[in-house]
Amino acid sequence: MTQKTVEIFDLQGKPSGKIALPDVFSTPLRPDVIKRAVLAIQSNRLQPQGRDPMAGKKTTAESRGTGSGIARVPRVKGGGRAAFAPSTVKGRQPHPPKAEKIIVKNIPKKEAKLALKSAIAATAEKTVVASRGHKIDALTSLPLIVDVALEDLSKAKEVEEVFSKLGFDAELARVRASRTIRAGKGKSRGRKMKQAVGPLIVVADSKNLVNAAGNIPGVQIITVNNLNTELLAPGTHPGRLTVWTNSAIEKLSTIYGDTD
Repeated sequence: MTQKTVEIFDLQGKPSGKIALPDVFSTPLRPDVIKRAVLAIQSNRLQPQGRDPMAGKKTTAESRGTGSGIARVPRVKGGGRAAFAPSTVKGRQPHPPKAEKIIVKNIPKKEAKLALKSAIAATAEKTVVASRGHKIDALTSLPLIVDVALEDLSKAKEVEEVFSKLGFDAELARVRASRTIRAGKGKSRGRKMKQAVGPLIVVADSKNLVNAAGNIPGVQIITVNNLNTELLAPGTHPGRLTVWTNSAIEKLSTIYGDTD
């Protein structure tokens, strides 16, 4: 099978060479497997919950039965206060969370690997990327591969200038416009604001780029060694707009060079 070649763009947004895409970009799109892998990753971040099985039950309360002209709820011996039953003061919960509940979703290693490879391949499909809502009309081709000099940038202003020359103005404007105050209780739980997911930059060595591009709303930076399915398919939806450096693509060939 002949390898597809794509252009490498310099920091001025102009073609500066070509590179052969690894076989991983030929992986079939499997949204079902991608969703399972993302949910498995998310489930590992859940905090286990549980209640003491005896909570609300350490009492002498018993029901007095019928015939007394009062409700049949359990009442503390030697007094008339209701206890033990749900909806009573210091009573038990009706259906409390159980500590033994299994909340982690596991996925076979081969299936997880297939999901990651499929998510990588999805970044090269314009229709899939556009379906996520990314503004890619100004982009000539996908995947978008930029010269390794991008990894040396240390200021957010420099990264924004490169993005502008690559045709990301509409995408960054979309992310900024999406920033809103969250509805509901989440506002008081450390997540007041919410915004759309922007471009992902995949590099071989993050260097100073993490501190620079990390200040741009919606933009994330990750090394190719630390790629995971959730980053490439946020919310279980594949096709995140991804910028690769040519060094990351070369490293991708060594990591996922096999076609199994």
